[in-house]
Amino acid sequence: MSVLPTPAVRQPAPPFTEEHERFREVTRAFVETELRPHAGEWEDARWFPNEVFEKLAEHGYLGLKYPEEYGGQGGDYLHDAVFNEELSRCGSGGLAAGIGAHIGIATPPIWKFGTEDQKQRFLAPAIRGDKIAALGITEPDAGSDVAGIRTFAKKVDGGYVVNGSKTFITNGVRADFVVTAVKTTREGGHHGLSFLVIEKGMEGFSVSRKLEKMGWHASDTGELAFQDVFVPDENLLGQENRGFYLIMANFQWERLLMALGAVGSMQVTLDRTIEFALERQAFGRPIAKHQAIRHKLAEMAVKLETGRAMTYNALRLFAEGHDAVQEVTMAKLKTQRDAFDVADEALQIHGGAGYMKEYEIERAARDTRLGPIGGGTDEIMKEILGKTLGL
Repeated sequence: MSVLPTPAVRQPAPPFTEEHERFREVTRAFVETELRPHAGEWEDARWFPNEVFEKLAEHGYLGLKYPEEYGGQGGDYLHDAVFNEELSRCGSGGLAAGIGAHIGIATPPIWKFGTEDQKQRFLAPAIRGDKIAALGITEPDAGSDVAGIRTFAKKVDGGYVVNGSKTFITNGVRADFVVTAVKTTREGGHHGLSFLVIEKGMEGFSVSRKLEKMGWHASDTGELAFQDVFVPDENLLGQENRGFYLIMANFQWERLLMALGAVGSMQVTLDRTIEFALERQAFGRPIAKHQAIRHKLAEMAVKLETGRAMTYNALRLFAEGHDAVQEVTMAKLKTQRDAFDVADEALQIHGGAGYMKEYEIERAARDTRLGPIGGGTDEIMKEILGKTLGL
């Protein structure tokens, strides 16, 4: 009589350690008890309360990778990676996006390039949840082409006068400060961009409108206007005219976070769809027992594991300090489209139920559709990959 082998105990996947996996368990419990129960309510409200940031701060989630001297936890990028992957279980892409924008794209430039004064004025209160941050790069006429930014900052005594606009800014409506890309030469481009921290309440700075979106309903996405906004010299982030390099410095991390979020999303969607397929009956048996459905689920699982392997490998290289542009770009490109495809297949398997709001599958399909656009479109990712291949 043959005996089936005992499945091997799964060890933490590189680059994660057992300590990171213990942190994952704690984080998953927090997300599922403190965030997920409110997802539907916040989606309907098209807003989640600022108190969410305060709750996250109480548990240290807003400063995982930041030094303790600024209120952070003194952890590393991997702790942040675990948190962002588990955040996919919150049930709302908009909620995850709002939190992710604060900790993943808006505050890192201040940590890396800010003066001590700027870290105390902006980073420390952001880690405490007292101030909410946004990153302002995209403009109506300059999306993926960051060198085409038109918002202009004219140098004057004691600072700059800013005129222009930004759009598609996550946290833009609620933000207490916006890390803003501006032209500081008339030519602009790679050698004429700078970053200014523009604060709520500065005269001439306004939210011109809150944008309605296909997905990410719980997040606030704003269009910002700057009309003769005076910004003092002490709010210049990094060196003048070196802003393009500041943008590039955080793109790898932003794209890794998107890949991690997509992996987490695919895992949740697959788990829920398998559960549904085992319960849903058709033609006298669970639909999971039909070959057509089994094959769909198998393909979804392959997309998940392929994306996980690529993302974890890129994360390992990044965390070790290697140049991981190619690997990060591949992971971002592969996972974003696959996450949408997995959600779309899940909707198909759910049938009419998947199209209904209560099952949340339609929400997953809407939320994941932004992946191939945000953080650099699929087409831009392919251009970057072409350059890394010497083309």
